[in-house]
Amino acid sequence: MLKSKTFVKKTRSGGVMKIVREHYLRDDIWCGSEACTECKQESTVLQTDACMESSLCSYPHYLIPDTNVVLHQIDVLEDAVIRNVIILQTVLQEVRHRSAPVYKRLKDIIHEKEKHFYTFTNEHHRETFIEREPGESANDRNDRAIRVAAKWYSQHLKTSESDTDGLKVVLLTNDQGNKQKAEESGLLYLFTCILVEEYIKSLTANPELVDRLALSNDDKNEITSSKVLFPEHLPLSRIQAGIKSGSFVQGTFRASRDNYLEATVFIQGEGEDGTEILIQGLQNLNRAVHQDVVAVQLLPRNQWVAPSSVVLQDEGAAKDDNVEEEEEEKAVNITARKATGKVVGIIKRNWRPFCGMLNVSQIKESTRHLFTPADRRIPRIRIETRQASTLAGQRIMVSIDGWPKDSRYPNGHFVRSLGGAGEKDTEQEVLLLEHDVPHQAFSQAVLNFLPKMPWAITPEDMVRREDLRHLTVCSVDPPGCTDIDDALHCRELENGNLEVGVHIADVSHFIRPGNALDKEAANRGTTVYLCGKRIDMVPELLSSNLCSLRSNVERLAFSCIWEMNHEAEILKTRFTKSVINSKASLTYAEAQMRIDDTNKNDDITKSLRGLNKLAKILKRQRIEKGALTLSSLEVRFHMDSETHDPIDLQTKELMETNSMVEEFMLLANISVAQKIYDEFQECALLRKHPAPPPSNYDILLKAAKSKDVAIYTDTAKALADSLDVAKVDGFPYFNTLLRILATRCMMQAVYFCSGMDNDFHHYGLASPIYTHFTSPIRRYADIIVHRLLAVAIGADSTYPDLMDKHKQSALCNNLNYRHKMAQYAQRASVAFHTQLFFKSRGILNEEGFVLFVRKNAIIVLIPKFGLEGTVFFDSKDKVAPSIVFDEEIPGVSVPVPDAEPQAKKPKLDR
Repeated sequence: MLKSKTFVKKTRSGGVMKIVREHYLRDDIWCGSEACTECKQESTVLQTDACMESSLCSYPHYLIPDTNVVLHQIDVLEDAVIRNVIILQTVLQEVRHRSAPVYKRLKDIIHEKEKHFYTFTNEHHRETFIEREPGESANDRNDRAIRVAAKWYSQHLKTSESDTDGLKVVLLTNDQGNKQKAEESGLLYLFTCILVEEYIKSLTANPELVDRLALSNDDKNEITSSKVLFPEHLPLSRIQAGIKSGSFVQGTFRASRDNYLEATVFIQGEGEDGTEILIQGLQNLNRAVHQDVVAVQLLPRNQWVAPSSVVLQDEGAAKDDNVEEEEEEKAVNITARKATGKVVGIIKRNWRPFCGMLNVSQIKESTRHLFTPADRRIPRIRIETRQASTLAGQRIMVSIDGWPKDSRYPNGHFVRSLGGAGEKDTEQEVLLLEHDVPHQAFSQAVLNFLPKMPWAITPEDMVRREDLRHLTVCSVDPPGCTDIDDALHCRELENGNLEVGVHIADVSHFIRPGNALDKEAANRGTTVYLCGKRIDMVPELLSSNLCSLRSNVERLAFSCIWEMNHEAEILKTRFTKSVINSKASLTYAEAQMRIDDTNKNDDITKSLRGLNKLAKILKRQRIEKGALTLSSLEVRFHMDSETHDPIDLQTKELMETNSMVEEFMLLANISVAQKIYDEFQECALLRKHPAPPPSNYDILLKAAKSKDVAIYTDTAKALADSLDVAKVDGFPYFNTLLRILATRCMMQAVYFCSGMDNDFHHYGLASPIYTHFTSPIRRYADIIVHRLLAVAIGADSTYPDLMDKHKQSALCNNLNYRHKMAQYAQRASVAFHTQLFFKSRGILNEEGFVLFVRKNAIIVLIPKFGLEGTVFFDSKDKVAPSIVFDEEIPGVSVPVPDAEPQAKKPKLDR
C-alpha cells in the first residue's frame, strides 16, 4: 500500500459515511509485449514486428497516445492501419471522465484482437506511479505521468544502449507544450515524441489517413476568414451566472427541417411540461447544432416574431465560405408571435459522426469541400480531403471539429465511406447510423449465455409451471412473422362463462438479470423492423426459435387468464407461468377466413369466433370511455425473391382479426399493469400517454374550420365523438385526413417508473394505468414487466436493480429513446423502398391531398402510396413540375431519415 486517504461523505438519506481510499502499487504488472523477456506474462498483445511505413519512424515501434490524441483523433485510432498501441491507465481514466462516447469507442478498439491495443495500468505500477507535486495542476500531473510511463517502457524494452535499431516507443501528442517538456527534461534520447498530425502525415503507405485527422487550432485558423460572422460565445462562468440570475435560460437546441434559418430551444419544465423559445436568423442561431444544450437570452417583446411560413433549404455555394443569407421581412400578426431569443453560448455539444454526401468544390485542385448531411437539421460541414473524386457519389461519414465565429460553416474531417449512394445496403446502413440503431452482430460474450442445443423443456420446468398444452391455443400475426410473441385461446366453462387466455413468450426464463445477454438487450431496447430486414433485440435462436410460440411445438409462456361472461365483463383474473402447445400459427387473413367460413366449426375456429365476439364488445366499451381511433398510412411491399427489390406496393388493409388481437393485448397489458402496481408501487414499469397541450390541435382545428366542421378537443372523448361525425359531402376521404392530422397532434407515449411520477393516465387508450407485457421478444420493457409480475406471483426471485426506482427510471429513458429512433428508422426504410419502387415507373397520375400550405410551397399527401412530399412554387403563379421528396442522389430520390415524428404508427399502443 502506498498511501491511505480518509474522508467523510453525506449520504442521500442525510447520514454520514466514512470512506477510506487506499492506493496499492505492484511490480509484477506485465508490459504486454511479445519482445519482452523480463515480464512473466501468460499472454501478450503487442507484437514484436510492430512496423509501419513512416518516414519519421523507420524502426519497429509502439505508440503511446496522450489523452488529447485519444479524445480528438479517435477516428484515426479506429483505422485498421493503426496497431500496437499502448493505452495508459492515466489516459483511459481521463477519457472516461471527459467523454463517454469516445471512452466506449476506445474500449471497443481495445477488445479488437487484431488491433493489438494494450492497456497498461501505470497508476498501480511501482516504477510509473507519480505523486502530484505542490502547485501542479491535475492536467500537468497527468501529462507528466504519461511521459514517465513512456520513459519506463523505452527502458524496459531496450536490450542494450547500443541497440538503436530495436523496438522503440513513440509518444503521440497534439500538445506542443507536452513535447517541449519532454525535450526540456532530456527524455527524447529514450523515446520519440511526435505531434500526431506529423506522424499521420509520415505514413507514406496510407495517405488517406490524413483526411481522418481532426483539425488542430492552427488548421482552423488557416481556413477561416478575417470577417466575423457570428457573435462570440460567452464563457461557461458567465453563462452559469446568467442562468442563476434569470437573464439566460438553458435548453435543447432543435433545428428546423423546413427552414435552416429557424430553430426552437426547448426549456424543460416539471414533468412533461416545457416551453419553447423561437430562434430566427443565422446570427441568433449562433453556430448551435441540433441537439446541443445551449444558453439563450430572450429578446425584447417588440422583437418577437412568428414561426416562418417559408420552406427554406441552405443552397449556399461550395466555393463561398461567407455568403450572407437574405432573411425575409414579413408582416406578422401579433397573436402569432412567439417568445423569441438568441443563442449566447454553448453548454454542451452533442456532435456525432454524420452521414451524407460530398459537394465537390468547383475550384480546380482545391482540397476544401462542403459536406451535406443527410439530416437537413445539421448544417453543411467544410472538410479537407484529397479523395474528392473518389468520394463523389458516395455516402460518407464526417465529424465536426469546431465552428469558428468567422466561418459560415463548421469545420470537420472525413471519417469513412459507407458505399455508393442509392445502393440498398448503403442506404440501409445510413438510416441505421443516423437513427443510432445498434445493429452490429451479437458478440461471443452475449452468445455464450444462450441455451445449449438441442434444448427441451425439463421435468423441473414442468413442476414449476401450469400445464396448458391441452388448450386450443393459436397465434394470429402478419404474414411471414417468425418472432411470435403472443397466442390466445377462448373456451366455454361448465358454468356457462368463458375462459380467455393471452399467452406470452417467456423470454425472461432465458434472459437472466445482469448477464451479457441481458445488458445487450437492455441497450438495444427494441427490435427494429425495416423493409425486408429485421434487427433483433435478442439473438435469432431465441427470437425465431426457442421463444417464438410456433405451432405444434411445446413452448414456455407467461399466461394471463380471465373468466368472463358473454358481455365481456371480467369476473376473475389470474397469472401463471405455463407450458403451451399452439395448435395453429395463422395470419390475420387466414384467421378472418376461418371466422367468416360458415362450414368450419373446429375447435380453433370456435375459439377465434368467441375471441372476435368479445373483442368487438371490448372495443365498443373502450371507445365509449373516450379511447381514440386515429389514422396514419402504412404501406406493405411485395419483394422480388431474388433481388429483394420492391415489385408491388399497397396500403395495408385492417381486418376484424387485427382488432381482435389488439383488444386482448390491450386488456392483458392493463391487467398486468394494475397487478404490478398493486405489488410494487415504487418501482413498477408503466407506460403513459400525456394529453396534448391545446396548441398542438391548431393544425387540426384549422383544417376542420376550412370545411366548416367543428372539432372539440376538451377531452379525449370529445375529440373522438367530434371526429366520428366530421364528414363533408362529396369528400369521403376528409374524415381520414382529419384523423391523420389528429394523430400528428398527439404526444409521444413513454415508459416511466411509478415511483418517479404521479400521472399514469394513457390519453389515447383512455386507460388510468397501462404497461407493456405482450411483446418481450421485441421489447425490453416487457421483459422487466415479466420479471416484476413473476416476483408478484411468487414465480421468480427479485434482484436489487429491479427494486431501484432511480435505475428503473434511467432504463426507461433509454427505452424511450430507442423506441423513438426505431420508429423513425422504420419510417425512413418505408420511404426509401417507396422511392425505390418508383425508380423505373416513370410518371404516374394519382389522387393527392394538400395537407399544409406554406408561403412558397404546399405539402401534399398521396394516400395510395402513403407518400408525403413538398411541391415548391417557382414563382407567384407557377408550380414546380414535380414533388420534391427530400434530397436527390444518383439513381433514386432518397428520403432524409425523419427525426421529428410526423405521425405515429397506426397500431394502438399494444
